[in-house]
Amino acid sequence: MTSLGAVFRPQNPPESLRAAVRAADESGLDELWLWEDCFLEGGISTAAAALAWSERIRIGVGVLPVPLRNVAVTAMEISTLERIFPGRGIWGVGHGVQDWMGQVGARAASPVTLLREYLDALRGLLAGQRLTVKGRYVQLDDVALDWPPTAAPPILAAAKGPKTLHLVGESADGVVLDNSNSAEGIRAATEILRAARPEPLAAQPFPIVVYLLAATGPGSAERVAAELETKDRNAIPDVGIAGDAREIADTVLRWAEAGATSVILQPTADEPDPTAFIRFVSDEIRPLVP
Repeated sequence: MTSLGAVFRPQNPPESLRAAVRAADESGLDELWLWEDCFLEGGISTAAAALAWSERIRIGVGVLPVPLRNVAVTAMEISTLERIFPGRGIWGVGHGVQDWMGQVGARAASPVTLLREYLDALRGLLAGQRLTVKGRYVQLDDVALDWPPTAAPPILAAAKGPKTLHLVGESADGVVLDNSNSAEGIRAATEILRAARPEPLAAQPFPIVVYLLAATGPGSAERVAAELETKDRNAIPDVGIAGDAREIADTVLRWAEAGATSVILQPTADEPDPTAFIRFVSDEIRPLVP
């Protein structure tokens, strides 16, 4: 079964999050995803609110930019939420947009090295380990969580290029792919990830979360085209879909056949009614996706 979700984009004001969470929780959706984009809304703070306002739906954070966050703080925050809301969070980390990282003085000379060190330390801390690390970027001196999760959650990581995909296959528990991937791109990424998996873990589930830009209703085709053009993705086939529930569901199914285990529908930044979009996904698309 393919998990189906939607994104509450941080271009929406924070005070509108509660209505979106309630709509998602009351629906048939599996996942609601939040973003920590600079300089909009915090991923942990919105996740905490969303988990508190809901009872059922899983809340994903895709993703926390690792240059912004000391790994011990990230481990503490994820562990706290896992203790309060066990198993309902989906946690993703990533390089961060390098221009944004430069704006705050956190740009790493080697983002791949930073992500590898961060993943190893974060997963270790959440597994209850006591760590001393003297890496290029990650420095820990006899650090352990006093309140580790009762079960260490999977940690996903964002990846785009082959080098980062290989790293994520080696060092993470799943991947988050942005909406620049066509079905062929998802297949290619899946092959790299599977080839990189350590042999003892190769048979274990490996979540592949993919964002799909989608819109429906009047003006939807124009909104999708405008967003793709703004992000220089208008030349990539099938990375955005405007249409009715059947058309969008058919694209979701193609993404699932290509390897996606979760397809997360991403509204345009100017979606006029984010809560209505969530209801459209749950009420009209979910029944068409087995």
